[in-house]
Amino acid sequence: MIKLLDPLPRYLLEPRQIWTTVVYTVLFSLVFILINIPFSENAWFSLGAGQVFFHTLSFLLISATVIVLSRQMLSRCQNLKRFTLLSYILWVVGEVVFLSLLYSFITYVGVKLGVITPYLRNIVSVFFSAMVYITVCLCVPYFILSFYFVLQDKNNTMRLMDYGSVVSDTPAVPYNDNRITLFDNNGVLKFSISSDNLYFIESDDNYIKAWYLDSAGEIKQYMLRCRLKTVEDSFADSELVRCHRKYIVNIRKVSILKSEKEGYKIDFDIDSLEPIPISKTYEQAVLARFNSR
Repeated sequence: MIKLLDPLPRYLLEPRQIWTTVVYTVLFSLVFILINIPFSENAWFSLGAGQVFFHTLSFLLISATVIVLSRQMLSRCQNLKRFTLLSYILWVVGEVVFLSLLYSFITYVGVKLGVITPYLRNIVSVFFSAMVYITVCLCVPYFILSFYFVLQDKNNTMRLMDYGSVVSDTPAVPYNDNRITLFDNNGVLKFSISSDNLYFIESDDNYIKAWYLDSAGEIKQYMLRCRLKTVEDSFADSELVRCHRKYIVNIRKVSILKSEKEGYKIDFDIDSLEPIPISKTYEQAVLARFNSR
């Protein structure tokens, strides 16, 4: 059962999801407004020539900018442990209220300048009417996309945990903690290795690189198309620990934690592997896991 104080899934705040939400919301809102505004008594939008069109265009451009900035700020909250579902709901309410106030202000200025016909009863009715329309314009696409992202993430996680058709050097069985099995974004098995031989996984745009020790005792890397976040979620509570936005490390293979001027770094005590930085966001979690080995 979903609780309001549960942490918001971080994949809902990733840049790709954020920008998809912005584009979809802007398009949905534009279509909805053009269809429904003629039936609203407090609407003054116009796509024809004249100053009303300028006010219309100004509101749409400012609103789109507000949504973009709001979502960018929201994406920065993805590493906050206490950013909950309730926090997200309050954030959306804030967007609705702000845009409603913006619409009311532009309406008030337009009436004062004689650009907008003063048919409005009062500015309060304009504000609440705007609240209704903006709530629909924002909340409907937000809900649809959030539901889609949740299903997509569950599907990717199930693919990573599906051992039914795994082809590997040893028999792969469900919940075998001794092997790390990675699938690409299409659910195709690409990589399976003993956890004793995996050192770390590195993010490279839309790909990840798995750094491992091969049968000849040499350090190799294998690249596949997959999100680092999917790996993190799929192997939660395992020896794979997120230490940076670009890295997941096998905590069992860490030899030394170096405290340097810019922060902690992970050293595997292997010449061919460069030390890996630990960001402030993950520092305490990594130190706790390292000390509890």
